[in-house]
Amino acid sequence: MTLIFNRKKQKPRRQQLRNNATRAERLLWRYLKGAQVAGVKFRRQHGVGPYIMDFFSHECMLAIELDGATHSSAAEIAHDKKREKFISSYGIKTVRFSNDDVYTNLEGVIARIEEVVLERRSGLKARGHPTLPSPQGGEER
Repeated sequence: MTLIFNRKKQKPRRQQLRNNATRAERLLWRYLKGAQVAGVKFRRQHGVGPYIMDFFSHECMLAIELDGATHSSAAEIAHDKKREKFISSYGIKTVRFSNDDVYTNLEGVIARIEEVVLERRSGLKARGHPTLPSPQGGEER
């Protein structure tokens, strides 16, 4: 298997995204960093294949995506579906929130993330998740 996480050629882009985070990403990061949600470590701007996730927990195989206004066009919706299909082929669940959700219902966003983390943690432990699964029918690029 070729490298799936944090490809070298993406490093400048990941750094740029971290350095120029949206207001919603900075706000949510305050609560995700340092394993504050259910004791799970999240990373910012983490690469998976050709894509970069806003937040990612390897322990739970969970991606958190924040969507701004640009994610409402038909082209962006189609791109997000393609991206999510690729990511899910590696056993990674994606949970999406709008930036407005973060601004107006941060407690609800955190509660939902914690709920998914606990579900994922128990489900993955039951399946003995020691390493990254291979894709189920997904094509690696």
